[in-house]
Amino acid sequence: MTATDDPLVSTEWLAAKLGDPKVKVLDASFKMPGVMPRPTEDYLAAHIPGAVYFDVEEVCDRTDPLPHMFPDAAQFARDVAALGVSSGDTVVIYDAGGWVAAPRAWWMFLSFGHDKVRILEGGLKKWQAEGRPTESGRPSPNPGRFTAELDPTHLRSKQQMVANLDGAAEQVIDARAAERFEGRVPEPRPGLRAGHIPGSRNLPYNELFDAKTGLMKSREELRAAFVRAGVDLNRPIVTSCGSGVSAAVLTLALYRLGVRGSALYDGSWSEWGMQDGPPIATGPA
Repeated sequence: MTATDDPLVSTEWLAAKLGDPKVKVLDASFKMPGVMPRPTEDYLAAHIPGAVYFDVEEVCDRTDPLPHMFPDAAQFARDVAALGVSSGDTVVIYDAGGWVAAPRAWWMFLSFGHDKVRILEGGLKKWQAEGRPTESGRPSPNPGRFTAELDPTHLRSKQQMVANLDGAAEQVIDARAAERFEGRVPEPRPGLRAGHIPGSRNLPYNELFDAKTGLMKSREELRAAFVRAGVDLNRPIVTSCGSGVSAAVLTLALYRLGVRGSALYDGSWSEWGMQDGPPIATGPA
């Protein structure tokens, strides 16, 4: 993979680009419901200068009872334009450094046809550790002009996932922690069954980065992690998790390994794990 193919950019690169009117920075930090302080509060307290908050809970289909499902193209275009982003801009996305939602926002931009999108390696954690400047408060960006068209091959529905159970043409990789995947602990979202999609593999997303530094692991380490999980990188892959956010960390790692054509199960366990949902499995993969 060449440097121009790598979706990650360095803090040095971004620091040199701050103030460039064609480079828009988005803070996509995310936390599970109930974890305080809320990411919006963290953003208001300190963010990279000029960064606008990309709220995964708002840039979504607000009519869907499932959490933060993809919006349609018209809404995505409106929401992103309101953040000051135009179709000609390079978008740089970061989160607090835990690699939770920056990859989700990155995948959304790619899915809606915007390929000039990058992720800040190490996120705010690395930026602050290097003593780089931050600012507080909420900026008021000038609205952009953004057009979007969804590529449906980037996503999978429950119906497609159910259809995949028989032939297993696509490998399913679950990014949740092992105890959740195996059904040994209750799900954090009330009312969901515990377990995993039958036939799926487990690769917890936090095994793909260094929690101390916020850096994603090397390509060699990423490749080894997928191999250990029993994944064939030459066969079609769908990523899944609790609600379609941390699954994108796996998607990003696959992309960095040169894998193209993977998809994300947007509903993930929030949909599959419902009481009247499809069959589940428990125990190790």
